[in-house]
Amino acid sequence: MGILKGMRVVEGSAFVAIPLAGMTLAQMGADVIRFDRLEGGLDHTRWPVTRDGQSLFWAGLNKGKRSIAIDMKHPRGREIITEIICAPGEDAGLFLTNLAVRGWLDHPTLSTRRADLVMVTLLGDRHGRPAVDYTVNPSVGFPDATGPEGSTDPVAHVLPAWDCIAGNMAVSALLAAERHRLRTGQGQAVQIALKDVAAAMLGNLGIIGEVAVNGVDRPKGGNALYGAYGQDFVCADGERVMVIGLTERQWQGLVRVTGTGEAMAALEAELGVSLNDEGARWLNRARITAILAPWFAAHRVAEFGDAFDKSGVTWSVFRSFARALREDPDLSAGNPLFAEIEQPGIGRYPVPGSPFAFSAAEREAPVSAPLLGQHTEEILADVARLPGGEIARLFDEGIVRGA
Repeated sequence: MGILKGMRVVEGSAFVAIPLAGMTLAQMGADVIRFDRLEGGLDHTRWPVTRDGQSLFWAGLNKGKRSIAIDMKHPRGREIITEIICAPGEDAGLFLTNLAVRGWLDHPTLSTRRADLVMVTLLGDRHGRPAVDYTVNPSVGFPDATGPEGSTDPVAHVLPAWDCIAGNMAVSALLAAERHRLRTGQGQAVQIALKDVAAAMLGNLGIIGEVAVNGVDRPKGGNALYGAYGQDFVCADGERVMVIGLTERQWQGLVRVTGTGEAMAALEAELGVSLNDEGARWLNRARITAILAPWFAAHRVAEFGDAFDKSGVTWSVFRSFARALREDPDLSAGNPLFAEIEQPGIGRYPVPGSPFAFSAAEREAPVSAPLLGQHTEEILADVARLPGGEIARLFDEGIVRGA
């Protein structure tokens, strides 16, 4: 039984952040209803896709939800969406969206139908302008600090980090506002801007302070771990590994296993610093790497992997997505997070459930994403509470569509 069983959330969304928020809630047991246009939302065919054009992206971010396909331009379609969002029940009246919410879909209008409505809206920026991860990230400076040392070309990251963070912030906002409603009976509108999520993390990570206080615009560091020691090395078997010496324990384990203690002590004496200090490791990373690189070049991963693990060294082999899926047991059904399930229209493959492990609730097995409109009829009957004759007419008139 999911820890949020009984909660109903309505989602009007596209792309990453809000679909991720809805899926996170669904995987904790909430009944999440996603409404889309008859032809599907803007992300219904988003890449990656199968060879016949089925979106693996859409299937990945909508697991465990119910789907209704409805004409959002038709007055009756809009009225039905309003009825679904504002349906009665103390665990209902929760709405997540990143759609344009002017007029009929905004909080002032919807709250006339349900005064205690909780609505969380994700904007692009605080002015209401559109933005996506791939425009926000360059605007706050991360690509200029990413890439090979000495390079002047910005590198945009393949991971939509701000979308991922914003999606989980939307979950936090919804649950916080719902808790406030339970205590006071009051609903509210909550807004989050994608760019503000990035701007906040820029400050939270000390980067704004680094510029404002120290006058330092962080340079590219390649694969080096900023502020401590972390570096990639090519090994005797051609494998590339990432090795981290962030904490003193990690650093001492790395020095011990590689047998470089004397060389590191000599370097400390020459520099007049202690390499147990993480800042000293960062400032002298090139000299440290020059000592370690020959050791890695002379050893295969199989020769040192176990020793690294036993000594508390933090490290990893570099893998492609495909190789990770082949080799890493954490990406398989051997991990309770994953199960092989059948996704309608796509086939059978490993799918993750919720990464949360609650002591008060069993981990829910992952559930496939719905087909577009798969639950239209049952949502109209159970949530909007429409009679069978009207539901039939809505299908006949093309206002709603099933799978």
